[in-house]
Amino acid sequence: MPQPSSAYLAEGPRVGIRHFTREDAAEFTARARESKELHRPWLFPPDGEAAYAAYAGRLIEDPTKAGFLVCAKEDGGGIAGFVNINNIVEGAFQSGALGYGAFSHAAGRGLMRQGLDLVVGHAFGPMRLHRLEINVQPANTGSIALARACGFRLEGFSPNMLFIDGAWRDHERWAITAEMRP
Repeated sequence: MPQPSSAYLAEGPRVGIRHFTREDAAEFTARARESKELHRPWLFPPDGEAAYAAYAGRLIEDPTKAGFLVCAKEDGGGIAGFVNINNIVEGAFQSGALGYGAFSHAAGRGLMRQGLDLVVGHAFGPMRLHRLEINVQPANTGSIALARACGFRLEGFSPNMLFIDGAWRDHERWAITAEMRP
């Protein structure tokens, strides 16, 4: 169900970001099913109620994770995509690893760029993180373009880093620190 702009943690001209809720299951899973062709072979968001309940539950309850929905204002607050911060480490590290995905109805409209930028600002602001990292498969040119557009820099290459779709996959490591933000 679309959320009013007052529900946003941060907002820009075209999108707002807010946390996942259990009530988002129907819309999120419908968008995930519609977007399978866009996501494969890079991403496998939950597309059923039980899978969503487990996924959202981890994002809501686990203090080492934070999940954000990117909501399009022009679509009445409908979910355009998502950005998750995983492996949040506090103390001297103050870091997290980002994962994200656009839904097909919103792809190519600049909504995720604005949404990712809002999440980065929220992470470096209220969450008080210092560093964010994105790990992306080298052939995922759309994801790399988004990371680059949001000011992330290429820091390295990790062979066989993550087990995705039945195989260990190489990843490029892109990162940004609070000092790198304009």
